[in-house]
Amino acid sequence: MNIKKDDIVVVLSGKDRGKEGKVLSVDPKNGKLIVEGINVASKHLKPRKQGEEGGIIKKETPIYACKVMRVCPKCKKPTRAAYQILDNGTKNRVCKKCGATI
Repeated sequence: MNIKKDDIVVVLSGKDRGKEGKVLSVDPKNGKLIVEGINVASKHLKPRKQGEEGGIIKKETPIYACKVMRVCPKCKKPTRAAYQILDNGTKNRVCKKCGATI
């Protein structure tokens, strides 16, 4: 999976198509990720202790990684990642459209 935590992504399909958000967590084993403000579900919370409040809270639920695409911070366009190997042996993610390091 080439999307990492704190990347900005845009949703390609589903009810939130076209929305952008920051990746909060990644689950590479299941191919899912949680994006801030995307795929929000209502959860009913019952008070467990005396004095604690219950109610309905909004919570982001996981979305498949194939339904999102990373946004380049420089050109602000959705793009796939290219990888560039530097002289010291490290890999950099590079924007396919503008060539900027992601």
